Amino acid sequence: MSVNRPAAVIVLAAGEGTRMKSQLPKVLHEIGGRSLVGHVLAASRELDPLHTVVVLGHARERIAEHLALIAPEAVTAVQEEQKGTGHAVRMALEDLARQGIEPTGTVVLTCGDTPLLRGATLSELVSFHEKEGNAVTVLSARVPDPHGYGRIVRDADGGVTAIVEQADGTPEELAVDEINSGMYAFDGALLAQVVHRIGSDNAKGEEYLTDALALLRGDGHRVGAWAAEDADEVQGVNNRVHLAQARRLLNDRLLHGHMLAGVTVVDPATTWVDVGVRIGRDTLVEPGTRLRGTTSVGEDAVVGPDSDLTDTVVADGAKVRRTTADRAEIGPGADVGPYTYLRPGTRLADRTKAGAFVEVKNANIGSGSKVPHLTYVGDADIGVGSNIGCSSVFVNYDGVDKSRSTIGDHVRIGSDNTIVAPVTVGDGAYSGAGTVVRDDVPPGALAVSEGHRQRNVEGWTARKRPGTASAEAAHRARPAREAQGVEDAERHRAGDQ
Repeated sequence: MSVNRPAAVIVLAAGEGTRMKSQLPKVLHEIGGRSLVGHVLAASRELDPLHTVVVLGHARERIAEHLALIAPEAVTAVQEEQKGTGHAVRMALEDLARQGIEPTGTVVLTCGDTPLLRGATLSELVSFHEKEGNAVTVLSARVPDPHGYGRIVRDADGGVTAIVEQADGTPEELAVDEINSGMYAFDGALLAQVVHRIGSDNAKGEEYLTDALALLRGDGHRVGAWAAEDADEVQGVNNRVHLAQARRLLNDRLLHGHMLAGVTVVDPATTWVDVGVRIGRDTLVEPGTRLRGTTSVGEDAVVGPDSDLTDTVVADGAKVRRTTADRAEIGPGADVGPYTYLRPGTRLADRTKAGAFVEVKNANIGSGSKVPHLTYVGDADIGVGSNIGCSSVFVNYDGVDKSRSTIGDHVRIGSDNTIVAPVTVGDGAYSGAGTVVRDDVPPGALAVSEGHRQRNVEGWTARKRPGTASAEAAHRARPAREAQGVEDAERHRAGDQ
């Protein structure tokens, strides 16, 4: 729906949120990988407003730091004392005025604790407001149980005559199921005038923004209301129960969208996704799966069951079962799991395998290579078509520094090996079971442990594994190795001279 750019969006986020019982400011609590106020700002951003102002009070330094990261376009206004919603809006407008900004056009007021609010709903509110020529339009909703909310009272023409609070309503007024969300679209020029006329002659001594509606109506201006199609969008989060309810509703919404786009989610009740997650068509998401942050899953993949992926890329056709991954890359057709841990910096190429009880950290595993089970690979580069035997460990840390190991193409590391970095195992090489690899292994050689020393049997692969991919890889590596040998000899002779 096409609407004019609002002059400003004002987000009210100054409250202390004591009912959350938390040291974390209420609007910084997170659902779906985004803070409560972050959700509101994301919805507001879809309006493309000329200005965005967030009114802060409690814990304002901490919230301002967060806003600088997620919404650098927003400016903040400070409400030193929480004297009501009308006072908060006045603080925002006065801050804009100090910058020489007098909002002319539509000003949208939102609440920082309504994470289910959609940008499309705000767009429809603004469109209705401008079409009707209202001084102010209330964003309302119809709910099955309106108890505790302010009721929208309309006249015969649909205009709003009053917002009646629960304690003040007549039986007829309390029977109304249309409630006030606390969010509005205002004529900016009229709002700038009326906020200075709102009094504080009430039990709490606060300036209530709802009083502005009566003032504008008394001046002969039209006051309207537009009801959101989904009442959940206007629900605020005031405690941990509300937080859990909002998290579930948001997750259901996100999964609904993924399923309509061609993703199979076996059990939505146990599957959780963040707002930044992308999933391709014909991918299967098994029960007990959590996809966090910017995780991206390609097409025809299988994720789960019982997998937790954060900021991870899963390519087309990969299978990821019972796996925890953080900032990892899983290539096309890769097979990961079960009970696998991929730590930051892990990059699995196409058709790789990281199997049961395998941990990988800051390592590159080349096309078709396999780390089948019970192995730790840290700070390593593994080439194409290699296999790391069961129960092997890459020893990357000497107590002071971390070093990398390099495993070439078509290498066969035996079971229960210890690879002590920094070390290089050449293309086509083998190692015996239980070997401690402390020294470089030439291409095509067999490394074995003899007591406390390592012995390399050169040419072993060519003699014992002729015709294999390992033998061919070793053969291809020979010219490079021979050239390196000549270069080393020349360097040695130059040193003697």
